[in-house]
Amino acid sequence: MSTELVRVDYHNSAQASDLIRLLNDYACDPMGGAEDLPAHSQSHLVDALQDFPGAFSILCYVDGVAAGLTNCFTGFSTFKCKPLVNVHDMTVGSAFRGLGLSQLLLAEVEVIARERGCCKVTLEVLSGNQVAKNAYLKFGYEGYALDPSIGHAEFWQKSL
Repeated sequence: MSTELVRVDYHNSAQASDLIRLLNDYACDPMGGAEDLPAHSQSHLVDALQDFPGAFSILCYVDGVAAGLTNCFTGFSTFKCKPLVNVHDMTVGSAFRGLGLSQLLLAEVEVIARERGCCKVTLEVLSGNQVAKNAYLKFGYEGYALDPSIGHAEFWQKSL
């Protein structure tokens, strides 16, 4: 088995197609919401990522087949006064799970974060997604808490 990590060139139509296919597969998974990406997202996402400051994506290929993806965004830590990277999407195709691809993707995210002078890498994970949580724990991630007696941080949203 041969693996290759590629920092996505959003102008490369093959990489763009692989990104959309993997992200749609993730969206269709129960851990991604169990439905297709909206048509607008499928047709406009790559251009939007290309134009979004600090966005980057990484594809993992196994024997030439796109098998894993992460989409990340640069943010900023006010307490550290340094940039950070947020892993927004992380997926490995079902046929490629168990091969350690998430660890390869996370390692490349960390390389990019260090190149950008970031103080940390953040991500969110569903509390019931034990497989993903195990992968993140294995790579050194942990739940965020300033003071464990106050509790762990929670990720909330308000749709607009």
